[in-house]
Amino acid sequence: MEKQQIKALRNYLNQMILGQSELVDGLLIALLADGHIIVESPPGLAKTRAINALAKGIEGDFHRIQFTPDLLPSDLTGTDIFRQETGEFIFEKGPLFHNLILADEINRAPAKVQSALLEAMAEHQITVGKTTYQLPELFLVMATQNPLEQEGTYPLPEAQLDRFIMHLELDYPDAKTEKQILALNHKEILKEEVAKVTPLTNQQIFNMRREVMNITIAPHLEDYLINLIIATRQPKLYSDQLGEWINYGASPRATLALMRTAKARAWLDQRDHVIPDDIIQNLYPVLRHRLILTYEAEAQGITANQVIKEILQQVAIPA
Repeated sequence: MEKQQIKALRNYLNQMILGQSELVDGLLIALLADGHIIVESPPGLAKTRAINALAKGIEGDFHRIQFTPDLLPSDLTGTDIFRQETGEFIFEKGPLFHNLILADEINRAPAKVQSALLEAMAEHQITVGKTTYQLPELFLVMATQNPLEQEGTYPLPEAQLDRFIMHLELDYPDAKTEKQILALNHKEILKEEVAKVTPLTNQQIFNMRREVMNITIAPHLEDYLINLIIATRQPKLYSDQLGEWINYGASPRATLALMRTAKARAWLDQRDHVIPDDIIQNLYPVLRHRLILTYEAEAQGITANQVIKEILQQVAIPA
């Protein structure tokens, strides 16, 4: 039953966000794996539209936060307000107390504001003063970055990047998809119904997450998954080139993320077990924001994607 419902939601999202199937699957995998995602792309590639559509497909509320240099941590978390009539401080909840959060252009705000997300993403709670407040059990952050302009931005620290289960990179659609986007926009302007879906309840999503965790992974594939992560920490054991490129590898959080997302992808594709392709497809979004490259690699223009491709070539898929 749940698998048919997630299939319907997937179809709905692909009808609403044309040409961005990787983003659609990334959002659903993050939802099923109880994680957060960061999306990097030029403007206008339906990032806001995607999470808006997801919010309509589940029984949850959505809030968009535009990150700017003058933003304060309390603009995210909320703050204590003094009520003169009662002589008491009352906590006014901030936008983080929603189920789906769009942290738009997260690197536009200074580190103090970015760090306000850290506790929320890791612990599903925030602390204001001496009081800790629990966030909704269903809580997903989608952060965005614009790679085209870096002036006046604040790069996210490695500790916060590690909190995102996946890092997606999007590119412009092809001409055929662009034509479909024009047709879809025309229908929406005329108020024509494009697609509809029955929203998933929170309990249904929690049931799906339990099913995902029960997906089987064979011992040899589990070893393969671990070896891929170990290759980032001990690159010289696999090739001299990897040793020259990687300065610091991925933490155990990456291992957990790769396991959870591989299981979520298998379940999303209607399988009860993980196959090598589940691991391989997720390796790029799970690792690309967790690798710290050497100065020499950056000077040569080597990207994290090239490093991950080399890791996949060096670590053999078990028979």
